[in-house]
Amino acid sequence: MLKMMKEDVDVVFEQDPSARSYFEVILTYSGLHAIWGYRIAHVLYKRKLFFLARAVSQVSRFFTGVEIHPAAKIGRRFFIDHGMGVVIGETCEIGDDVTVFQGVTLGGTGKEKGKRHPTIKDHALIATGAKVLGSITVGAYSKIGAGSVVLKEVPDHSTVVGIPGRVVIQNGKRVDQDLNHCDLPDPVADRFKELEAELKGLRDEVQQLRKGTSEYDNKVVQYANKAKGNI
Repeated sequence: MLKMMKEDVDVVFEQDPSARSYFEVILTYSGLHAIWGYRIAHVLYKRKLFFLARAVSQVSRFFTGVEIHPAAKIGRRFFIDHGMGVVIGETCEIGDDVTVFQGVTLGGTGKEKGKRHPTIKDHALIATGAKVLGSITVGAYSKIGAGSVVLKEVPDHSTVVGIPGRVVIQNGKRVDQDLNHCDLPDPVADRFKELEAELKGLRDEVQQLRKGTSEYDNKVVQYANKAKGNI
């Protein structure tokens, strides 16, 4: 466990450019404290000390704002950036070198029994406010964009954005962990632009039809006036 705790500290320096010293990281990083609290609670849970495990988990939640069920399975070098509002459910399984940001929920979709929380594979990244719900798998090296709601399986080496989440990058290309949250593809916005272009085209057609109808009506009136004059 001490080796894993040392790795938890080291990964902070790898992932967070604002980290300055071991002293600062160990004393002030709530995400790190939440992971350490979980690791202690998980050991107690495996020893069937369920009440004590939940008590440690709740104390950690009170001080850090991060709720991790002690039964969850979390791998090595797990990094929680900022941390406030992160929720990780009981049957959640997280691989090695996974990163999550504040407000992330790895939860269930109802009161079903058994495996009801997500499986997050190695090197995945889940951005701010994303919700991954149900017994689904997020593939290795995949990224979930900020604010996305993921309800379906995510293949390896994929980027998912939107509500509900849609895969927008795939095809086996490795995705580095330097995600720029401001430059994610937005399929919903792209579709809105397409609809706006179609609507403009329809408006132009209607205007042309109205113009043609108006010209036709004017000609009819002219012919009618001429017919009256001849009579």
